[in-house]
Amino acid sequence: MEIQELDPTDADARRRWHEVREGSVRADRPHALTTTLGAFEATATAASTYVARTWLQAVDGSEVLGVAELELPLTENLDVAWCEVGVLPGRRRRGAGRALWDAVVERSRAAGRTRVGGEVSVDVDVAGAGHAFATAMGAVERHREDHLLARLPVPATPIDPDYEVVTWRGRCPDEHRGAYLAMRNQMNADVPTGELDLETTVLDDERLAASERGLMKAYDVRVAAARRRSDGTFGGYSLLFVPHGEDYGWQDDTLVMPEHRGHRLGAALKSANYAGLPDHVGVVHTWTAPDNTAMHRTNTALGFRVVEHMYEMEASIASDGPG
Repeated sequence: MEIQELDPTDADARRRWHEVREGSVRADRPHALTTTLGAFEATATAASTYVARTWLQAVDGSEVLGVAELELPLTENLDVAWCEVGVLPGRRRRGAGRALWDAVVERSRAAGRTRVGGEVSVDVDVAGAGHAFATAMGAVERHREDHLLARLPVPATPIDPDYEVVTWRGRCPDEHRGAYLAMRNQMNADVPTGELDLETTVLDDERLAASERGLMKAYDVRVAAARRRSDGTFGGYSLLFVPHGEDYGWQDDTLVMPEHRGHRLGAALKSANYAGLPDHVGVVHTWTAPDNTAMHRTNTALGFRVVEHMYEMEASIASDGPG
């Protein structure tokens, strides 16, 4: 067995890498939300100013046993590397996972990183090996979120009459970009991170535009925002992705600005986004920290149920640390 770097210019190799990741994830996570081939292709074939990515694979002869993705932030959190490791169920306990992890650590240290973080999700009904593997590699839990699922349609939540809903798809219109950037940066500052010690990402127009361009290659990007009628100020937004050609949505940010809270805007904005989806989209995924009680209540009222627990794990890879 050897560890190889994926050649991102090789379309067949990209497809095989993605198939192995899908197979390793789906084995014990029936509700997993994974990266579609289209989204992976868009990422693997385009350079980024903000993150450097390497894709690794454990190969035995011509067979790919497992894969790993390594992400190195380039503008903030320069001491951190992010990774995901997966091994096909029939090829586990043969050293492939450990070899991939060691390759991630070696490359992370070479890039000057002192810690590696990643997400490990565990189905509420199906036993999985991910958390035990991460712990064995020296990672500890820093934050937890619940992965929730709702089947559409959900109960409609009307917007407070003092507000109106403004929607767009894809790129945020120029007339709303200043307000949208302010809300996105408020979200980045407010999002719960538990015991993770991370610098907050600050978006400017250039970085927002780069994100929009990348996402639009693989997703139908939908935003619903609340604008107060009396003065035109924006009080919140909800961001939803629908992968091209798929029958589900991925609920990302939902934020209500502090001075606009108490009007049930979060539920109304989610409801507005879901009501606008085409008929073939039947499921929406979202993630919420258990201690975010307000959003958990909002999600429950909309019909969401917990299907997985997602743990954000972190391992020290300082020269005298684990790994």
